[in-house]
Amino acid sequence: MRHDPPVPAPPEVVRVRTRRVVCDGGEGPLGHPRVWLEIGAAGFVDCPYCDRRFELDEVDGTVSAPR
Repeated sequence: MRHDPPVPAPPEVVRVRTRRVVCDGGEGPLGHPRVWLEIGAAGFVDCPYCDRRFELDEVDGTVSAPR
């Protein structure tokens, strides 16, 4: 019987109201280049640099329009 290790949780989860988000890893020396990310049908997107997860926070089934 094979037991796969559990998938670790993302280091930080940020709830957002728009499908297009930006991540720079935070301020200071631990930051990374600014990247724009798009939340798709899964309802979340992970930053490829810092693994911060952005989750869509829908209110009444609607989200804010991108700016």
